[in-house]
Amino acid sequence: MLNFASDYLEGAHPNILEALIKSNFVSCPGYGDDVYCKSAKEKIKKAIGRDDVDVWFLVGGTQTNRIVINSALAIYEGVISADTGHINTHECGAIEHSGHKVISLSQSEGKLAANTVRDYLETFYADQNHEASVFPGMVYISHPTELGTLYTKAELTELSKVCHEYNLPLFLDGARLGYGLVSPASDLTLREISELVDVFYIGGTKVGALCGEAVVFTKGNTPKHFYSTIKQNGALLAKGRLLGVQFDTLFTNDLYFEISKNAIRQAQRLISIFEQKGYPFFLKTDTNQQFVILENEKMKTLSGEVVFSYWEKYDENHTVVRFCTSWATTDAQMDALEQIL
Repeated sequence: MLNFASDYLEGAHPNILEALIKSNFVSCPGYGDDVYCKSAKEKIKKAIGRDDVDVWFLVGGTQTNRIVINSALAIYEGVISADTGHINTHECGAIEHSGHKVISLSQSEGKLAANTVRDYLETFYADQNHEASVFPGMVYISHPTELGTLYTKAELTELSKVCHEYNLPLFLDGARLGYGLVSPASDLTLREISELVDVFYIGGTKVGALCGEAVVFTKGNTPKHFYSTIKQNGALLAKGRLLGVQFDTLFTNDLYFEISKNAIRQAQRLISIFEQKGYPFFLKTDTNQQFVILENEKMKTLSGEVVFSYWEKYDENHTVVRFCTSWATTDAQMDALEQIL
């Protein structure tokens, strides 16, 4: 059975497994105070091109989103997100469970526009009764977005300006950041992202690691007692070295970026295969997520040989599905998909 349902279906890159085995019997302090975490942080800073950022390792994307957002908001504040945003659609209400409302706004192809945010904020503060409402306290975006699209440097710059004008931290979910950075369509660098947002994370779970995300605070703005907050929310590994070893490996010899390129290359082939076979697209992207429209009967037949993700109903006879490639997708898998289609 071929599986294109997501980009974290395989285990980890062989270099990571090798590094974990090699370091297995080295005794280290716990909770991230080990040589591997320290080395990984320095390598991430070097990749960003800044020494003045603060790097933390957490276990997964949902925990990271919840903890970063919760630590930044006052008890009366919520977080602005695109209505398609991951925190608003696919995290089981994790943000609301922390006591904060997700304030969802309209988007275009998954992207939250600066003017949309500005219009909302202007309307909110013009309301004489806004004291009785949930205050916007942060803006959340993802890059790539939930629909696989990318913010341009100009778009992110304008959004950053609006956020800072209203003193709102801008948080970028980078669960798939590697795929966004290496896309030929991207005009953003890791350093530029660090300068335009207040906090972001470098996703490991979906880009070659067994698990883990690297959170980066960019403005000397790490929340007070962030270590305690991570532990209180169950996202701090006693054997923090497991995350350190993985990110240290990913940021050695540009491995993180090199393996990300495979997902983009395979995604472009995926597009070509579906186009040649005459399948219509709901959305073609420049990253590793592609959205195809299938006839319902064809979808049932195809699902017997290929795993993909249901996305949304298109009409009575058609459904939008998502196909994902990853760092581990092989040419043989693509050949097999082409034969099946």
